[in-house]
Amino acid sequence: MTIEEKIKFLKDNIEPLSDQIYGNGYRASAYMTDGTFIPCVRFRNSKPITELAVKRFNDERKGKSIFSRDSGMGYKDIVKTFVASGNRINEYDIDRIEKSPCAFPKEILDQIQGETTMGWTGFCVKMTDGKIFGYGSSFLFDFFQMPNGYSANDIKEIINHSYLSKDGDLKEHKVPFFDRPDDYDERNIYRERQYFECYIDGL
Repeated sequence: MTIEEKIKFLKDNIEPLSDQIYGNGYRASAYMTDGTFIPCVRFRNSKPITELAVKRFNDERKGKSIFSRDSGMGYKDIVKTFVASGNRINEYDIDRIEKSPCAFPKEILDQIQGETTMGWTGFCVKMTDGKIFGYGSSFLFDFFQMPNGYSANDIKEIINHSYLSKDGDLKEHKVPFFDRPDDYDERNIYRERQYFECYIDGL
């Protein structure tokens, strides 16, 4: 794929998740030029994060930091955050893009109702064949692990604030809860997946 073909594919086939600070995010999979398959890649236009970085650098130079002077967050730390953190891949190292099996459709994501307890959102996913799987996330919702033989497009509905017991029964979480239920089976919880960022000018 050329860069123009990649942009066209993302705009024509992927419904973006909007972000007021970083702009639209397009979730997809990518095959690298060496054949490596990366199932979770979020594509964005580079302009918003570039402008944010420039603003933050200028603010730090002028002493207008959003952090207090004794916080330990200085100019170099801010630069480091932008240039030496996060998982990133180059557009020119990507051979082609396709839909990700790990990206919940936006209408499914919109069904998830906030935190079940502080720092944790627990829910169950019902598939089109009627099977139910336990899910949870501490923060990220862009991509999720998927059970063998299923993709995100097989999801029928979200059952909020719920879990599967050790016996396989569908149970409701107490909202909020402070201790996990005795029959909670953490090993059977599908979690969020880490992903790579790719910035494309003109996206």
